[in-house]
Amino acid sequence: MPIFKQEKNQLSVIEELKIDLEKDLQKITENNLEEVFGLKFISTEFSLHNFRIDTLAFDEEANAFVIIEFKRDRSFSVVDQGFSYLSLMLNHKADFILEYNEKSENNLKREDVDWSQSRVLFLANSFTAHQQNAINFKDLPIELWEVKKYNNNTILYNQLKSSDGSESINKISKNKTIENVSREVKRRTIDDHFKSDWKESRTLFEIIREKILSLDDRIEENPNPQPYIGYKIGNSNLVSVHTYKSKIVVCISRTHPSELKDPEKKATLRLNSMKHYNQNLTDIDIKSENDIDYMMFLVKQIYDKFYK
Repeated sequence: MPIFKQEKNQLSVIEELKIDLEKDLQKITENNLEEVFGLKFISTEFSLHNFRIDTLAFDEEANAFVIIEFKRDRSFSVVDQGFSYLSLMLNHKADFILEYNEKSENNLKREDVDWSQSRVLFLANSFTAHQQNAINFKDLPIELWEVKKYNNNTILYNQLKSSDGSESINKISKNKTIENVSREVKRRTIDDHFKSDWKESRTLFEIIREKILSLDDRIEENPNPQPYIGYKIGNSNLVSVHTYKSKIVVCISRTHPSELKDPEKKATLRLNSMKHYNQNLTDIDIKSENDIDYMMFLVKQIYDKFYK
């Protein structure tokens, strides 16, 4: 579908330009990793054991390494190559830690990394239907991103989302590399945040989830490896949802309770939030369905402030 520019009531097509994936795209992506993906840049052209990783990044929210590969042609297997890179990482963790420490001001230890959240991003102008179909598994640590450049100095990064696949790739694959990686790498799901007997809070969560997602089509749900489910617009959480047996806690980002119109005084400042998270975080306890509308009244204030 072409992209159009509007001038009064007239639409004109914005022309798509060819991207040199080996030069232009990699350089501009690496220079803007934080802005585009919310990732920290570590190194470019990282070579290890006959592999060359185009871009090595680190996800500070998930405490995990991210490998980014730029592809010019479409004749590769996203699954085979993706799991090969992940296998390389998991079998040579010390080398990745060393690369991080040599290229970063911080000192990272092996136990600081959540290796289960390792992932690979493939960036290309386009992907085949076969490649897109190959990522339709619920736990695949591989992402496909189409990148388009236009003649008005616009670059579009568009993630190709998999369908809601319910099958796990490690249940159907007999590939040893996939089996070995799948034992250690695990993409979090909503189910991971609830125990089997947490029926009361799961019911509350489903109502809250629907209301938050209905605020804006841009909101993306992220079952974080840390004990919360994030709801992001761009690279910033609007709210995070923390699950417990008999309640849900909705945490509003970048907000002190004093900034909210809160006549019922239900918003509380998360203890030591500035110290631990470098931002004010405001919690709202949800113990019954009667609390949900008031919670959304508070959340919408921050949505209107930052995103509307």
